[in-house]
Amino acid sequence: MTNQNDGDDVSMNERADIVVAGLGPVGAVLACLLGQQGLNVIALERSHEVYPLPRAAHFDHEIMRVFQSIGIADEVLKHAEPAGPYEFRNAKGELLMDAQLGERGVSGWAASYMFNQPGVERALRARLAAMANVSVRLGQAFTGFAEAGDHVDVTATGEDGSRTVIEARYLVGCDGARSAVRDAMGVGLDDYQFDEPWLVVDTIPDDPESVPRVNLQICDPARPTTCVRMGPGRHRWEFMLLPGEDPDRALDPDFVETLLEPWNARVEIERRAVYRFHGLVAKQWRDGRLLLAGDAAHQTPPFAGQGMCSGIRDAVNLAWKLGEIFRNGAEDALLETYQAEREPCTRSYIELAIHMGRLVCSLDPEVAAQRDAAMLAAAAAGTEIPLPQPCGPGREHGVFVPGDSAAGTIFPQFVAGDSVRLDDAIGPGTWLIDRKGGADTPGLRHLATSDRELAPFREAIEAWLDEQEAQAVLVRPDRYVFGTGTAGELAERWQGMLGLAQPGGVFAE
Repeated sequence: MTNQNDGDDVSMNERADIVVAGLGPVGAVLACLLGQQGLNVIALERSHEVYPLPRAAHFDHEIMRVFQSIGIADEVLKHAEPAGPYEFRNAKGELLMDAQLGERGVSGWAASYMFNQPGVERALRARLAAMANVSVRLGQAFTGFAEAGDHVDVTATGEDGSRTVIEARYLVGCDGARSAVRDAMGVGLDDYQFDEPWLVVDTIPDDPESVPRVNLQICDPARPTTCVRMGPGRHRWEFMLLPGEDPDRALDPDFVETLLEPWNARVEIERRAVYRFHGLVAKQWRDGRLLLAGDAAHQTPPFAGQGMCSGIRDAVNLAWKLGEIFRNGAEDALLETYQAEREPCTRSYIELAIHMGRLVCSLDPEVAAQRDAAMLAAAAAGTEIPLPQPCGPGREHGVFVPGDSAAGTIFPQFVAGDSVRLDDAIGPGTWLIDRKGGADTPGLRHLATSDRELAPFREAIEAWLDEQEAQAVLVRPDRYVFGTGTAGELAERWQGMLGLAQPGGVFAE
């Protein structure tokens, strides 16, 4: 598959290990993770500045663990706060469902956060600026590619029309819902047929006490509404547009003021925008040396707060696999596990979001009344409303020990005291932790539970191993469990599946 670059006004070739097209949060996280592994990265971004207004509003404990691994957790916390309760209420204000996420997630951070996206993106950009092996090209956009055997020639075009060809081993399109990389690949989209127009109103409260302190879904058939915190000092409302309403008219200040009036909120309006909420998944996430991540690969309605989270999980999955290929000589076939692992998890979150959206978006008063009655009865009985359950990464064709119940789960980040975290104590890479320990091998750190750096966590780790009835655990760089068993068996399986010691592995079948 080729998308030939035309014309003669092209500068001399540059070289990079990987070109990342698009520097939103997904592209920035990917570039950071690749840069930390010593890879040479060129990141292309059409815009010169971080988009100054928030888009995403939520991330979870797993994503905070990623920010920790990049070294920006303290900076992120300046722009984020624990999410707290998430309540579904009907038009009368009756509580239909209360989604309590808990205080701490398995990743060692609060279960869920609300945040201000521009602040987090600036922290990511600052981290990239400190990496000598990452070159950020602002004002340059991906405009074409040509396959060339052992690499791909990527064309970047500047605002003045000048073009540069970059010779890279891989190109990753993190360039959003209208991805130019996806279009160049000729990849189509699976459509969940969920298409809802919503007016988004971002505000800065003049009086913080005048806005709700919990996140709300108002299941009102007259106009479904979302009201959520957006990190320190910000608040968002989302109003579903009704059939026949003009999206342009919805942006009129008088229209917005009418919608906000019943809330009695004293706020400054920061932004008004109309979005269409979609459920879409690219049919193919990899074609040779080209890959897609984030909104370029999938788009999720916002009701479960997992759109950006899913994209960052893509970045983490790709980053460690590309690192194994470049640094440790893993086979290129390892990348075939990327979509196999990520697509099932992504689809499960899309389906959850659509299900939640349909709970919220009913415009038929009779259907809404039946829904309310069922949810109120469930709440009174102390039972939970059944929702589609999000899954972890796909195991069947992934880099996991087949049949191991722990494989594909997140390995806990144990925390000693208030702030001593396991990941900081051990460091990046692949961990093989067992009760005896042993020598490290290339790309694999072997630790005993009695080692000094594990002393604050020894009891918790050994209790986890006891629950699995296992001698050892191998933890992938993305902090998912590869498998449990004995150290020797796990190391041999790991090397084999990555194509480092022997052919084969689940992904090669």
